[in-house]
Amino acid sequence: MKFKLLAIALFPLTLMACQSGDLQKAGDVAISVLQQQNADQTLSTYQWSTTTGTAPKPLVLNFDHKGHLSIATSCNGMGGSWKVENNQIVTSNLISTQMACEDSAMQQEKVAADLLDNRKAPFLLDLKDPQQPTLTIVSATGQKYVFTGTMTPESKYQSQAETIFLEISPETKPCTGVAPQTCLQVREVKYAENGVKTQVDKDWTLFYDKIEGFTHTPNERQIIRVKRYEIKHPAADQSKYAYIHDMTVERSTVK
Repeated sequence: MKFKLLAIALFPLTLMACQSGDLQKAGDVAISVLQQQNADQTLSTYQWSTTTGTAPKPLVLNFDHKGHLSIATSCNGMGGSWKVENNQIVTSNLISTQMACEDSAMQQEKVAADLLDNRKAPFLLDLKDPQQPTLTIVSATGQKYVFTGTMTPESKYQSQAETIFLEISPETKPCTGVAPQTCLQVREVKYAENGVKTQVDKDWTLFYDKIEGFTHTPNERQIIRVKRYEIKHPAADQSKYAYIHDMTVERSTVK
């Protein structure tokens, strides 16, 4: 995959000085709101998203605990490194994939670069509602963007994911778990490191759980990559696993 280095113009020093002074207070407030928690731990506990302009998808930030920053836009994926220093999010130069997309999606990438490309970005965390915290970042041009946090699956389930691949049948079937319901039919697929299929289960199996983020399409056969998390203390009527759709690997229309 090709990558490009995203360059961002230097902003006038006078505005930067004003911005720094302005947001230094916000940074101080952020630390006081966090109380005993560290800002870097909080940033990596949540996935942060906001809408920008007319872009078809939200702008999503992931700050992982190892210092890797990944940014999902409506077009290209972007990434770099990050840390918290002096009440600022300090980032490296961003790299990006090189797909061409519609203008509104490309404009969103400019927003991401303006926010987090090789910057010391002042920020404010509001944790009054831990289920839906907010992160405010001021861009190099002085624009404020407010992101809403959703707890990452790793934080929510306190476990690392196991990656599995499932083939999803176009047909669902009635089934009975705790109550009558409709089940997906799935077959597990295995791949070698070079991406070649090594095994596909022979028979379809009824899948009683939900796959978060996945939408079944009756006229499509799909192979999806799923992250499976073990639930530490499931309720009596609850599965021991949580399943989250990671990406669609194959899809084909079935008549």
